[in-house]
Amino acid sequence: MTRMADVLAAVPMALIFVGRDQRVIAANAGARALFGDALEGRYCNAILRHPDFLETLESSIRDGQVGSVRISLSGAASETHLAVTVTPMIDEGGAMVAFDDQTAFKRAGAMRRDFVANVSHELRTPLTALIGFIETLRGAARDDRAARERFLTIMERESGRMIRLVNDLLSLSRVEAEERRRPATEVDVLGLLRGAMNTHRDAAEAAGVALRLDAGPDPMRLKADPDQITQVFHNLIENGLKYGGAGGELVLRVTRLEREPVLRGPAVQIEVIDKGEGIDPLHLPRLTERFYRVDTHRSREKGGTGLGLAIVKHIVNRHRGRFRIESELGKGSNFIVILPDS
Repeated sequence: MTRMADVLAAVPMALIFVGRDQRVIAANAGARALFGDALEGRYCNAILRHPDFLETLESSIRDGQVGSVRISLSGAASETHLAVTVTPMIDEGGAMVAFDDQTAFKRAGAMRRDFVANVSHELRTPLTALIGFIETLRGAARDDRAARERFLTIMERESGRMIRLVNDLLSLSRVEAEERRRPATEVDVLGLLRGAMNTHRDAAEAAGVALRLDAGPDPMRLKADPDQITQVFHNLIENGLKYGGAGGELVLRVTRLEREPVLRGPAVQIEVIDKGEGIDPLHLPRLTERFYRVDTHRSREKGGTGLGLAIVKHIVNRHRGRFRIESELGKGSNFIVILPDS
């Protein structure tokens, strides 16, 4: 059995070799990671008490035929999905059992389904509104000029919302495609931030919000993708104006850190600070999820797509940085981006 143990140890997939009595004779590291240590000598029904697995194992050993089954195991935090294959080994007097952990694959499939469902829902709502208004304009409101102007205004808003959603989806796709490739262009982060602020001056004035930059006069240069970092600034400023503008001021603070503990080196920290109503701590861990909204109706009314902070998170990840959100109800929010300066 020493040779069998050596063979099992060389395979990354979880494997156990069991005798005809269904007692474990040998197991590799993958199996021990899945079921715990000290597997040798234990019966299979003691390490995995699943009826489909035990039935497949018994029939496969009895009939000398390869058997397979898919099983799900419920854990404290999540489910584990396993594709199990039992291969009889007559000469060795037992069977090889392989466990292919498909949890990540299942989770990715569920995420794709959720993503498609979310996109479909986000597009269906404005499309339904547009179709309804078109039918009304062709019928009852054909000669009603006031109604026509009102409906066309709403149609323009809903069309713009769909365009923003498609643009954000394209941005997210591009960022994810480049996430493993670290930027090599040297940029002045402070200059990019000033440019983003200038773009939003008119919107800030219209919302009654003062934009204030808190930074030194010297440039802050680091390696980054200028377009993506600019998009981070645009998304955070726009987010602050929409949801944190009640405080009347949006502060953008830039600080050079001599050493950031998590990044283990020098960094540049950019904070977008509002004095608005703040966010319930319950929502903070989920704010960067795609399509997650604290207030769905309010977000849609303001033209939000639910993707802005998800895009920020992916861009910061590509730059090997950190993104975190601090907030307290009634006291405002602080969106913090930390980019490595090396």
